[in-house]
Amino acid sequence: MKLRRSPGAPARLGFASAAFLALASASCSIPDAPAQTQSPAEPWNWSEEYVRSAVNQVRAGRDLTPASWPGGARVAVLFSYDVDNETVQGLRTGEISIGPLSQGEYGHRVALPRVVKLHDEEQVPATFFFPAWSLKIAPEQADVVTASGMHEIAVHGWIHELNTTLDGETEERLLRQAVDEMERITGERPVGYRAPSWNHSPNTLRIVRDMGFLYESSLMADDRPYELVQDGEPTGLVELPVEWILDDAPLFNPRGNSYMNPRDVMQVWIDEFDKAWEEGTMFLLTMHPHVSGHRSRIVAIEGLIEHMKAKGRVWFGTHEEAARWVREQAGMPAVN
Repeated sequence: MKLRRSPGAPARLGFASAAFLALASASCSIPDAPAQTQSPAEPWNWSEEYVRSAVNQVRAGRDLTPASWPGGARVAVLFSYDVDNETVQGLRTGEISIGPLSQGEYGHRVALPRVVKLHDEEQVPATFFFPAWSLKIAPEQADVVTASGMHEIAVHGWIHELNTTLDGETEERLLRQAVDEMERITGERPVGYRAPSWNHSPNTLRIVRDMGFLYESSLMADDRPYELVQDGEPTGLVELPVEWILDDAPLFNPRGNSYMNPRDVMQVWIDEFDKAWEEGTMFLLTMHPHVSGHRSRIVAIEGLIEHMKAKGRVWFGTHEEAARWVREQAGMPAVN
């Protein structure tokens, strides 16, 4: 899901820096941007019109939190897994190295079956976001995920490409061929989209809307489901927001500066869930099989699920189920 690097590769940009550079490099594509040149190196000199047009490309609209979740539940819990495998171990960047690729292979050879087994045993549905090439390399993953009939497969790009660096035509071509390939392998067309690296180019939302997706899950403007607004106009598209706090990759990287013990990470997630329960909203967790599918980390997921079930009044659903529920409760038109 997020940009990672092979050993020896330059450190990646922080999210804010990457977003700034993507905005700067694509400034000529910003809708309604003023005609005069705006220097990316001097944001303090940008015109008010330019800043507002940049900020208003994609914004959060109305809160879509329903009065209650299915079965009268107080909180919705959405587990998601970005099944990146080899795509983030060199394929997306062209840095082909056998060691990192073996870590990607672990994702589908060991980790995904272990994760799915846990969810099946606990009867907790989850949504699995695949870059198309993850499925192309190991198509048997589709059967692993769908065997129980409770989980969802959604799309996460073509090869985990950095979509913010692509022109609109290329970005759209890759996403359309990803969806087509996933439908060929799984037999079903995905209805949900999560952008590689959790970011939008100036073209991403238009492409997602044109392709008729039910929901989007890449942005961070809220803890609750909300309607996306584009250039000031409601889109009718449900956003199921993500957050770095609720992501395993930064905190489970044993070679990074932010590494935490899995049991400590579990407590962070428990605290996030408890507050979501108090608020009566939503808890959405993003994980990666090749990260959290290791034995010591499965313990964190097991403990979290145990805590949630003990709390009670919890609805576990897929992203698709949640999106359809909030649309219905909000009186939005049905989407196939």
